[in-house]
Amino acid sequence: MPRLLDVPGYPLFWTASAVSAFGSQVSGLALQILTAVTLSASATEVGVVNAARWLPYLLFGLLAGVLVDRCRRKPMMVGTDLARAGLLAAIPVLYALDRLSISTLCLCVFAVGLMSLLFEAASQSYVPQLVPRELLNAGYARTEQASAVAGSTGPLIAGVLIKYLGAPLAVLLDALSYLVSGLLLVSVKAHDPVPERGTRRGVGRELREGVAWVYRHRTLAPIALTSHAMLLFNTMVSTVFVVFALRELGIGDLGLGVTYACAGVGAVLGGALSGRLLARFDVGVTLIAFRVMAAVGWLPIILAARGSWALASVALAFFLVSFAIGVESPVEVSYRQQVTPDGLRGRMNATIRSFNWGMVAVGAPLGGVLADQVSYRFAMGVGFAGAVLQAGVLAVSRVREARGADASAGV
Repeated sequence: MPRLLDVPGYPLFWTASAVSAFGSQVSGLALQILTAVTLSASATEVGVVNAARWLPYLLFGLLAGVLVDRCRRKPMMVGTDLARAGLLAAIPVLYALDRLSISTLCLCVFAVGLMSLLFEAASQSYVPQLVPRELLNAGYARTEQASAVAGSTGPLIAGVLIKYLGAPLAVLLDALSYLVSGLLLVSVKAHDPVPERGTRRGVGRELREGVAWVYRHRTLAPIALTSHAMLLFNTMVSTVFVVFALRELGIGDLGLGVTYACAGVGAVLGGALSGRLLARFDVGVTLIAFRVMAAVGWLPIILAARGSWALASVALAFFLVSFAIGVESPVEVSYRQQVTPDGLRGRMNATIRSFNWGMVAVGAPLGGVLADQVSYRFAMGVGFAGAVLQAGVLAVSRVREARGADASAGV
């Protein structure tokens, strides 16, 4: 079996992913601090800004899938990387001109989300063109690990940058990372054919084909539906957590950085073990076991109280949740690619991701409103209960029957 390092184009693709992932970790924390502290936003406003990032997935996700299946994927990735660089660079400029408000920040974040939607649909569909079938799980796992390594260091560095430079300037690092990523992707040489025009049957029909493939498939349907629910409820917890951690637990900006770094460590370890666990337990058992672990892993946050153990409790929760997702995510993504024909991959990926991240656009403001109207703990408790429920639904679904052999059988 060939090694990933020997696959033409994959090392550059992986490097580009790692660079942009590092920048995203920095700006992810910086934007939350910018919203909650610099702009003195309420929990509801923090939720609205988070929702703006993911709203394009809900509004345009299905159309993005049709577009990706009609276009060459590498030029789309390069163009959207460069666009994200420009949009994020505008945020510190607006702040310096005293023109940055919650509404203008939402507009910038919304545009970045739209570019990310197109990039990710193209990227996930491009990997099977780049990597042999037998290396797909490893290819996705290594990309996830790159993101996880960035997650273990990016928040800590972000905490230092925010402390000494301020949140707006920290966002510049992410802008630069997307610029570098785009330039690296230009150098990737791999098979990227222009889709045949004769296969086009109208946007509406192609859109329906992608949706039908996902939600009528015996195993993709329950995977997709419970993933949507997981993102909805996880977002409720993670959105409220930022304000809860700063205002009630008092762990501070650096404490948030440490917490997200622990999440990164968990994701790295999960990604490293993903292939071994898949080989031992196969697809169905691995997906179910670690989806349950990801849901139950939020419990230390629900029970956390202000004091010397506060940081340890929340860091443990993020470690457990990220470890479980680090194991489960590459297995799910590679399984989806393998059971889906190439001509449907863009639409399949965009369909699942659009509703997944669309649920973030719903869960973020919902969690914020519940936190402001009732309490932080109530909002996170609702999110925790929902996460456990969706994991239970997945456990009794036909995903139990999912096997790696499904890919070669085309089912």
